Amino acid sequence: MLKRQFFAAALAAAFCAAGAAAQNANNNATSGAARRTAPARTSPATQPAQETTPEQQPARSASAPRSPRAAGEAAQSRAVRETFDSLVDGIRRADAAAVTKLYWNSPQLVLFNNNGTVTKSWEQARSNRESLYAKVLDVKLDVRDVRVKTLGPSGAVVTCLWDQSQTAEGQPERATGRLTIVYQKVGADWKIVHTHTSPDKPSPSNLLPSERTPAVETTPPARPPAKP
Repeated sequence: MLKRQFFAAALAAAFCAAGAAAQNANNNATSGAARRTAPARTSPATQPAQETTPEQQPARSASAPRSPRAAGEAAQSRAVRETFDSLVDGIRRADAAAVTKLYWNSPQLVLFNNNGTVTKSWEQARSNRESLYAKVLDVKLDVRDVRVKTLGPSGAVVTCLWDQSQTAEGQPERATGRLTIVYQKVGADWKIVHTHTSPDKPSPSNLLPSERTPAVETTPPARPPAKP
């Protein structure tokens, strides 16, 4: 009986020792294989870029599309500006026909002129231009600070500052001023229905005393320093 127990114990010990040896052998083999097959380390500069999924990609910034109303106003502003540029070009060429065709052909046309006079009706505006341009040469017109303001689908206002020089009846002359033009869409064209031109430096005699600015700006005398 004792011999059988001793034999069983010895057999169990031998089996455990064999299992441990096999496990150590497998671990060593795995470690060796891992060491042999492990890829060489690469520096961050040589590592391939990681692919990103559409969810991980940053959202692209895209400007919101213009609304139909904004697009219409932009197109309207461009059309009015083109008509204004045609006016400037006609004045530079002293072309009465090219200028007057841009005005509203109506007896109700009213123009406030730079010299203080008032022109009423398209026929009178045409006659004035023809008479003026017959004695004018070398017109130079510079416009700046041009602004276009739309007033609904059929109206617009253009404002600017102007500087004009020319030769009239052999004498050079020059003037500067401000200009406001009211446009109205008549049929498919933009027409001038009113203008208001005024000098940017009016004569003090034409101003109310309360509106006159001093010729020289004066500063109040400096106060003496407060005593401690």
